[in-house]
This record gives sequence, C-alpha cells and structure tokens, in this order.
Amino acid sequence: MIRKPAALGPGATLGIIAPASPARDLDPLTEGIKMIEELGFKVSLSPNVLGCNKYLAGSESERLADFHEMFLDPAIDGIICLRGGYGSMQLLPGINYRAVRHNPKLFVGYSDITALQLALWKKARLVTFSGPMLTSDLGNNPSDFTLKHFYRAVTDPHPLGAVPCAPGVKTTVLVPGCSRGRLLGGNLTMIAATLGTPYEIDTRGTILLLEDVDEQPYRVDRMLQQLRLAGKFDRASGVVFGEFVNCEADDQSSSLTLLEVIEAAVAGLNVPCFHGLSAGHGVHKATLPLGVQAKIDTDECLLKIIEPATTPASR
Repeated sequence: MIRKPAALGPGATLGIIAPASPARDLDPLTEGIKMIEELGFKVSLSPNVLGCNKYLAGSESERLADFHEMFLDPAIDGIICLRGGYGSMQLLPGINYRAVRHNPKLFVGYSDITALQLALWKKARLVTFSGPMLTSDLGNNPSDFTLKHFYRAVTDPHPLGAVPCAPGVKTTVLVPGCSRGRLLGGNLTMIAATLGTPYEIDTRGTILLLEDVDEQPYRVDRMLQQLRLAGKFDRASGVVFGEFVNCEADDQSSSLTLLEVIEAAVAGLNVPCFHGLSAGHGVHKATLPLGVQAKIDTDECLLKIIEPATTPASR
C-alpha cells in the first residue's frame, strides 16, 4: 500500500532534522528558517539538529532519535532535512518503518538524503520529495524557480503536471520515445551505494531519476555501468537525467565529457531517456515527488507528474 503525506496548509509546522552532515555556519540556518516562515509555515528544530560529530551531525542514536521524534510528533506536519553531505546510510537499519507507515508525513531532501528516500519507499512505501533543503538551498538565496516549485509541490494535492525547464538549462534527447512509470531515484552515488543491500532500488516499470555533483566523468561512468550491469536500466520504463553539477573533468584533454559518458551508458536501450531536467544540485531545482506515476516524452524533453503526491491538507 502506497502512503502519501498530507499537503501542507497555511500555518503548517515543518520539522528540521540533520540526518547527515552538520551545519558549519549558522547564517544559512537562520535565513532558511526566515524563508520557511515567509512562505507561511512554522518551524520546529529537532533537539539534535545542531549536533556535530566530525563529518556527522551528531551520533547515530541522536540522529535516529530526531528522525523518529519528527515522524511521531502529531504537531509536526512535514519534515525538511538540514543538508546532505554524508551519514544518511548509517540510519537505515535503525529506522522504525512501521512507525513511518502509520505516520506518513511530507519528507523533503536530496543528495545524501536519497538513501533515506530509497529506504522509506522500499520499507514503508512512503512518497517523499526530492527538493530543497534548509541550509543548502532555502537559506542560501534560493531562486524564484526553486521557491515557486517547492511551494506548489508541498501545498497542492493535485497532480503537479509538467515539470518546467529552468532558465539556461539545456536538454538533450538520449533515446527517443514516450512512456509512463513510477518516478523513483535521486542521487546517483547513493543509488549505486545501496545496490546489494535491503534498500536497493527496484526499477521495474519506473522512470529512473539520476543526478549528482562533484564527480569526475570516469566516476560517473563507473556508477552508471554498475547500474547497467545490475539491470537497472533494462527494467526501467524511462530514464531522466537531472543536473550533474561540477562533473566535467579537471583535464578535459584526457577525458570523455559527462554527456559522452551518459550517452554511452544508455546506448542500445529501448526506453526513452533525456538529459537536462531541473533537478538535483543546480541553482534552479524542481521539487519532485518520488513514488508517483509520471510520463516521459522526449519529443519535448518533458517529465509530467500525472498522479497526486499528497492528500488534501487536514488543517
């Protein structure tokens, strides 16, 4: 059974958790809180949101406690992650997925948070959102595109329809065609890292979303080949590549380009694919529901969300 969170209504409370890396600067935290309040929502910080344990935002038990508290607290209407970085994978075995199933809430993040989103879909069938985080985006001078799409995604209980193209983003058809399937995926590094685990993505009949940041083309190539060898592309009904930020080679004279790597990985596929969706680590990011039906149409390099991702706001 698929579980959808309630859309956010005016005055809804968003809980902030830090399941991965810590906040190094408090200014983006303050600005992120102000931005959420300007959108008409309230903010509740988890007890350990400012925790720091080297490259982690506190101990594993502290981060898990915050995660569970936000899902179990009836005063919290939705959850946004502080930032990505690293650490989400550590939490997967300790999550009470039964509690999540019984308390479905809007859950937003991307990058390292993809690991949590994969697990929440696999174990709780919870629809989550790939979208802006507190300090990385909302507290870092977000674009109008990012804010507008985020607000609509979390407040509108209707299908979101066509995902708009952000200014200046070039799209490229990789394999022509049209299809539909359940949108799943996120950060390529995290998807590859969870292969062979209980949280491994099942791409059968899905539209697979991929994006990444700060990876050399050969590393992107290695992860794409890992997915290809695992049959993840063959079983999908479509593949859409978001933005791969800072993923060109330092020495371009001795490297394939990012696009050449992507083209080689999907060569021979019989499912539609395109590159250039405004999702991931770019300046302009669409907020995308993961776990709902979508259509891909390469004639227009278009992804269209055709199923509601939320239920009507309860308050």
